[in-house]
Amino acid sequence: MSRDDLIAALRASETTLKAREAELRDLRNLAEGKGNAVVGNTREMQGIVRQARQIAQTEAVVLIRGNSGTGKEHTARFIHENSARADGPFVTLNCDALSDTLDANNFEGELFGYERGAFTGATSRHLGKAEQAKGGSLFLDEVANLSATAQAKLLQFLQERSFMRLGSNISQHADIRIIAGTSQNLELLVQQRKFREDLFYRLNIFQINLPDLVNRKTDILLLADHFIAKMNLKYGKNVARLSTPAIDMLMSYHWPGNVRELENCIEHACLATTDVAINAYDLPPTLQTDMTSGTSLLPEGGTPLSTLLENYEREILTEALRRHDGNLSAAGRDLSVSPRMMHYKVKKLGI
Repeated sequence: MSRDDLIAALRASETTLKAREAELRDLRNLAEGKGNAVVGNTREMQGIVRQARQIAQTEAVVLIRGNSGTGKEHTARFIHENSARADGPFVTLNCDALSDTLDANNFEGELFGYERGAFTGATSRHLGKAEQAKGGSLFLDEVANLSATAQAKLLQFLQERSFMRLGSNISQHADIRIIAGTSQNLELLVQQRKFREDLFYRLNIFQINLPDLVNRKTDILLLADHFIAKMNLKYGKNVARLSTPAIDMLMSYHWPGNVRELENCIEHACLATTDVAINAYDLPPTLQTDMTSGTSLLPEGGTPLSTLLENYEREILTEALRRHDGNLSAAGRDLSVSPRMMHYKVKKLGI
């Protein structure tokens, strides 16, 4: 082998090694819930991804709105991981967990930290979330649930971008990116004087609104495949697909718990199945009860939702295939659908 051939072979081996390392890193991140993209094919979700990538390049405060389970924390993490602070920590403070029965010291202690002896029960120094998130991002989840006193403390923190641990007189600069999330109507709470108007304007610099899963039904199978891959890694399973009855059941359900409920459902099914496929009977009882009791949602006119969704899905796939001259692989890449799923869909829908 000539010197040039040897160099070329070494470079090829190095490229292959780097590709495998990247693949292993992606798989590890998937198993640990890190580095995940915002999964979705609908125009609305693609718009949200564009918004998130755009705002990630700035230091602006972001307010993420959406019902419980729509993926507010996941979206906040996506913004963090696409920002200049990606190498820093991503820290979450669940404001909903700070009950009104707890005094103001609880919020300040959680956010700013405290010194030993700062109050009864403070037996050692505690670093607050603002200090833990130094150089990274702090996600304030369900910020609307803060008490009036806590809201005032948060407003002062956002204005000054500095803090002191309870029991300390040393001021520290908050080198963090603030992202907030809420499932409540903040405008209504402001009108009812339950949420400070000045704090609302401080948080509402840039807003991202997440849709309910029931309004993005065409993403259900894409999300299900994503969660199956995640659970395969988490539990060492080898689940390859969803059975047709399972798909019909997933598409007919109304998903009150949104994406979080779908993930829990797939996790249950992956653990329950002894097959390479998830069958309808592997799905949680809530989905099966919804189907067998006749409580699943039907549109006016008596046409089952599953039929309407199949018609809509057929139109989307037909249009994608038309754009790519019938090339299944190219159409699948355009829709972020695997070749296996494309072949399955084309056969099932009779395209």
